[in-house]
Amino acid sequence: MINRCNPNPVTEMTVYTLFIANKNYSSWSLRPWLLMAMLNIPFEENIALFGDDNWNAFRRFSPTGKVPCLQADHVTIWDSLAITEFLAESYPQVWPSNIRARAWARSAAAEMHSGFGVLRKMCSMNCSIQVQLNEITADLQKDITRIDELWNEGLQEFGGNFLAGNEFTAVDAFFAPVVLRIAAYGLKLSDAVMAYCDFIQQLTALQAWINAGQREPRHEAHEEACLLYGQMTHDVRKM
Repeated sequence: MINRCNPNPVTEMTVYTLFIANKNYSSWSLRPWLLMAMLNIPFEENIALFGDDNWNAFRRFSPTGKVPCLQADHVTIWDSLAITEFLAESYPQVWPSNIRARAWARSAAAEMHSGFGVLRKMCSMNCSIQVQLNEITADLQKDITRIDELWNEGLQEFGGNFLAGNEFTAVDAFFAPVVLRIAAYGLKLSDAVMAYCDFIQQLTALQAWINAGQREPRHEAHEEACLLYGQMTHDVRKM
């Protein structure tokens, strides 16, 4: 029988190094970082800031030239979903213990991993600014409506503060960047979903990520991407 509460003792000797990019912008990096931080999986963080030639710079640690990338002893795992499943082999609490909740959480995380392209494009992640969108297009509204539907389903079906029950799991990590997008772009969803967003934003680990991101140097290409579809109304940075 698998013990879903305690990590495999072998993992206590594993040295995890998580390579990420700017915390202010990198939604893909946030997912495994927050997952490991929330589940108290020890790791060393290695930040490679975005520059003019990310592919060549990131290729020194990632075979795809992209982030995130996890190194565990002599094993390299790239892509946020692959990292999540790799960790779940040693830390079963990555996913909910209930089989129904686990199936739902995996499906929802995979949907986030491969979908919501319009939301990603029009609401690029930025932890430091507020943006007023010029319009909510029909395609963007489809993504917003689906997020609202999906999150309400999880909150109602499993009855916890998190999307799949009373414990933080990978599905919450996968949607954490959406929480930040909702806040930054002033998106309006149902009361239950907005309450979930407020709850997630107050997590100590996510607050630490946000605060670190707000102290990073700006990257012009990412700054410009955030303003392609709206106007900045607030910037908390002093630099």
